[in-house]
Amino acid sequence: METVETTPAEGNAIPNGKGHEPGEEITASAKTPPADDVFLLVSPHRTENTGANLPESQEFLSGVEDKKTTRFTDFEGKTSFGMSVFNLGNAIMGSGILGLAYAMANTGVVLFLVLLTVVAGLSSYSIHLLLKSSGIVGIRAYEQLGYRAFGTPGKMAAGIAITLQNIGAMSSYLYIVKYEFPLVIQAFLKVDKPAGEWYLNGNYLVIIVSIGVILPLALMKQLGYLGYTSGFSLSCMVFFLISVIYKKFNTPCPFVDFAFNGTTKSVVNISAMEPGGEENPACIPKMANLNSQTAYTIPILAFAFVCHPEVLPIYTELRNATKKKMQHVANISIAVMYSMYFLAALFGYLTFYGEVEAELLHTYSRIDPYDTLILCVRVAVLTAVTLTVPIVLFPVRRAIQQMMFPNKTFNWPRHIAIAFILLTFINLLVIFAPNILGIFGIIGATSAPCLIFIFPAVFYIRIVPKEEEPLRSVPKILAACFAGIGFLFMIMSLSFIIIDWTSGTSKASSGH
Repeated sequence: METVETTPAEGNAIPNGKGHEPGEEITASAKTPPADDVFLLVSPHRTENTGANLPESQEFLSGVEDKKTTRFTDFEGKTSFGMSVFNLGNAIMGSGILGLAYAMANTGVVLFLVLLTVVAGLSSYSIHLLLKSSGIVGIRAYEQLGYRAFGTPGKMAAGIAITLQNIGAMSSYLYIVKYEFPLVIQAFLKVDKPAGEWYLNGNYLVIIVSIGVILPLALMKQLGYLGYTSGFSLSCMVFFLISVIYKKFNTPCPFVDFAFNGTTKSVVNISAMEPGGEENPACIPKMANLNSQTAYTIPILAFAFVCHPEVLPIYTELRNATKKKMQHVANISIAVMYSMYFLAALFGYLTFYGEVEAELLHTYSRIDPYDTLILCVRVAVLTAVTLTVPIVLFPVRRAIQQMMFPNKTFNWPRHIAIAFILLTFINLLVIFAPNILGIFGIIGATSAPCLIFIFPAVFYIRIVPKEEEPLRSVPKILAACFAGIGFLFMIMSLSFIIIDWTSGTSKASSGH
C-alpha cells in the first residue's frame, strides 16, 4: 500500500519527475496527471475515459510512456487476483460477523435479508464510483481523490474518516481478543473461578498479541504480502460458520444455562418451557421485528461492509490492474462475505432466538463454557480478527502520512513509528472502552456512511468532467441520490442511538 510513496510528493509527481507544491495540484491536473496516471493511461480501461480529451492523452503518451511505466514495475502490480480477493474479503470480514445474529434478532429474518442485500449492493456501487473517479485522474489513494475534488479540506475529511473508521474496526477486533482470549485460556485450563492470574487478564493478553503478532505484520511495506495471512484468516471464519450451522442442530430450544457450582446464571429460559408439548413461542423465528435495538442494525450492517479505504491500495498492487478487474475482485469479495454473513446471522439467530447476545460467541458460553468445538471456534475467530488488524492498519497509516507528511517519500523509521503509536493508542482505547456495541454503533453511524456513501458520490460528481458526464446526466444524479442516502443513514442511525442511550435501555452503555 505504501508503494505510491516512493514517488516524489506522495503521488503528486508530474510527468517530468519533479515534485510540486500541493497548491499546484488542481491547476496542473488538467495537463499533467500524477505519475500514477501514466500507469493507467497505458492500461486498457483508460480508453473509456479519454474520449473527450484525446489530444491531451496523445500528448501524455508521447515520450513519457517508455520512461515512466518501468518506474512502477519494481513495486507495483505484483499481487495476484486471488490474493487481492483474499485481502479485500478479509478487510470486509471482521468482528461485524459476530454482531449479525443480534442484528437479525432485532429486525427479523426477512427485514434483515432485505437490509443486508441493499447494503451489499450499495457497497458494490460505491466501489464502482471510487474506481471510476480514480481512473479519470489516475490517483489510487482515497485521500488524494478528496484532494482532487475539494483541495485540502477534502483530503483531511477523507483522512479523518478513514482514521476514525479503521481505529474503530481495530478496536473492535482487539476488544474481541480482550474478552475472548481469557475465556479460551480459562476453559483450556478448566479454571472455574479466576483468582486474578495475569494470564487470564484480557488487558495483558491484548498487549501481548499486539506486540507479538500484529506489530510485526503491520511493519510490512506492502499490503500484498498479507494475502497469505488473509487466506488463513478467511478459512478460520469458514470454520466458524460451519460450527454455527452445526450447533444449531445440536442445541435444544430453549437452551438451559450452564450451572456454575450448582447456581445458574439465569433461569429465564427454563421457565419458558411449554408443558403441553406445543412449540414454544420463544423458539419461533420472527420474520420482521422492530424494537429500540433495531436502531443498531443499519450501523452494524454498514460497519460489516466497509472496506473502501482498502480498495484503492489493493487496486494499486493488483497485477495487470484495470478498473474492470478490480471491480470483479470487489464483487467476488462482497458476494462471498454476503453469503457468509447471512448464514452466520441466520443460524446464530435460529440457535438462540431472542436470547442471542450482541457478541454471538458469548451466548454459546452460557450453555457450556467447556464445549470443545466452541473453544476451537473461539481460537479460530481470535486468529481471524488478529490477522485482520494489520490490513486495517495500512490505510490509517496511509491517511496519517497523507495528512501530516504529504510531500515526504517512504521512510522506514516513520513507517514503523506510526504503526507503533497507532497500536499503542488502540490498546489504550480497548483497555478503557465500554463495549463492542458502542463502537459498532457510533463508528458505523458516522464514518461508515461517509466512506461507503457520501465521499465516493461527491468525489465522483466533482472529479468526472462535465464534458464527459453533465451534472444532469443519469450517473451523476444517481451519485447525488447515493450521497443523500448516506446522509439519511447517518442522521437516522445517530438519532436512534442517542434516543436509545438517553432512554437508559441501551446495551451499548453497559458491559457484558
